[in-house]
Amino acid sequence: MIKKLSVSNYTLIDELHIDFSAGFSVITGETGAGKSIILGALSLILGQRADLKSLRRSDEKAVIEGVFDIASYHLRDFFDENELDYDEGECILRREILPSGKSRAFINDTPVSLAQLKTLGEQLIDIHSQHQNMLLADSRFQLRVVDTMAGDAALLADYREHYRRWRERLQAYTRLQEENRSGREEEDYLRYQLAQLDEAHLQEGEQEELEAELQTLQHAEEIKNELAVLQEFLHAEETGVVSLLNATLSRMRALSRLYPEVDEWAGRLESDYIDLKDIASTVDRSQENLNMDPERLTWVENRLDTYYSLQQKHRLASAAELLALRDSFAERLARIENYDEELAALKHEVDEAESQVRNLAERLTRVRKQSAADISHTLTERVKPLGMPHLQFEIEVSPRPQFDETGGDAIRFLFSANKNQPLQPVSEVASGGEISRLMLSLKALVAHAMALPTIVFDEVDTGVSGEIADKMARIMREMSRCMQVISITHLPQVAAWGQTHYRVYKIDTATATATHLVRLTDSERVEEIARMLSGSSLTAAALDNARELLNRNEQNNGKE
Repeated sequence: MIKKLSVSNYTLIDELHIDFSAGFSVITGETGAGKSIILGALSLILGQRADLKSLRRSDEKAVIEGVFDIASYHLRDFFDENELDYDEGECILRREILPSGKSRAFINDTPVSLAQLKTLGEQLIDIHSQHQNMLLADSRFQLRVVDTMAGDAALLADYREHYRRWRERLQAYTRLQEENRSGREEEDYLRYQLAQLDEAHLQEGEQEELEAELQTLQHAEEIKNELAVLQEFLHAEETGVVSLLNATLSRMRALSRLYPEVDEWAGRLESDYIDLKDIASTVDRSQENLNMDPERLTWVENRLDTYYSLQQKHRLASAAELLALRDSFAERLARIENYDEELAALKHEVDEAESQVRNLAERLTRVRKQSAADISHTLTERVKPLGMPHLQFEIEVSPRPQFDETGGDAIRFLFSANKNQPLQPVSEVASGGEISRLMLSLKALVAHAMALPTIVFDEVDTGVSGEIADKMARIMREMSRCMQVISITHLPQVAAWGQTHYRVYKIDTATATATHLVRLTDSERVEEIARMLSGSSLTAAALDNARELLNRNEQNNGKE
């Protein structure tokens, strides 16, 4: 419910701060006093587009702010999804219109888009007038009404869970079918490519080894010559490193008898001597074994060409990537060979899931048809006394072409106000006044079962008699037990039923006109209703009639 409304610098309003009460409130005032301005301000914090012309003073911004009690609306998901601070008790919506023509929107002081403001606002306030019948024509609202009155929340939740699982399996089956189709199309290609890679007998690390061997074979003669030089350096009888080191060791051992400190040197040098002898032996073997082998060179070159050509063909950089590609081809072919089994298994899961969805949808249909019949009967009885004695109203439940997350039913509200007139969709044939009375009765019917937003009725009683207006007011009062109801009215019969009464009025000065909204005291309320009964002149009879009307309604309220 809305708790407070603050408006500044908006059309004819300088400053306005008003507290709203729970239950049934009425707003009255002379034609042109500014009731539409109050509605316009509310519309702005509900996400409607702003107009620069609405600034009272063109050099200052207009600010409209509403404070709402949201404890009953379970809106945490909205706040979490939009990354907004959440207070389960209270929420503040604010709209600013800048002199530049731009506007800004805020939820709990956090800047938001108009779309976000509108999404939240629609869950907090429903402004209903004779010209606003879209909600009644909205198939989602119609279905929600039927489900609410059916009390099928648990069944619907169960259905939605099974529907989600069925859609997941169906999507997986569709993807697998597409994979199978594309896989079959490329099966021959994959087999050919895999056969070529298998025939190459690729081995991990082989390419690196062959590249090193090719380097040796291509420079065998040069290497052999260099090895011979190394042999000379190592083995020459007088100048070879090994010979000189051996001679040095012999001298050290001889000297150690006279100078023991040399023993430690000899030990260190002996280790080097052993390493050098081993190196020399390795060089000798390499020099002896290394031969130019043209056949081996040709084989290595051909083998490497196999690797290089495959890498170039598949645009890969290494043998490791070729091996990975070979394995992926093998895996894809194995998958293709198993598609039939996978498809059959998944199709079985899809069919089972669809069967569960169908069964739950049929249960929903049965429950909804019973609910639709009950609503149709009850609503007809409620609306007929409101000046529509020949009303026919029916909720049609028909099968949809396919299931969706709500089930398998299409809901239509059908209406006829006259005898022998065929039933047609309510939004297409009902007049503004008829829709207002129908919507009023419908919302009253579901108010106890559905967390409806605050509803603002904008002169929905226009064109009805005093007796019918009284009945409409009784319905509004009944609704206010479960929700906040605000009625902007010009009829004293409706105003007298309100628990809280506000008056809109204008004050003209020498330079400007300003709109004000005040909460009336009991005595002020008597005078306001008396004016509505008799006009601007307050007669004693009008005042007595106003008191009688208020007293009668207070007594009726006390009986409820």
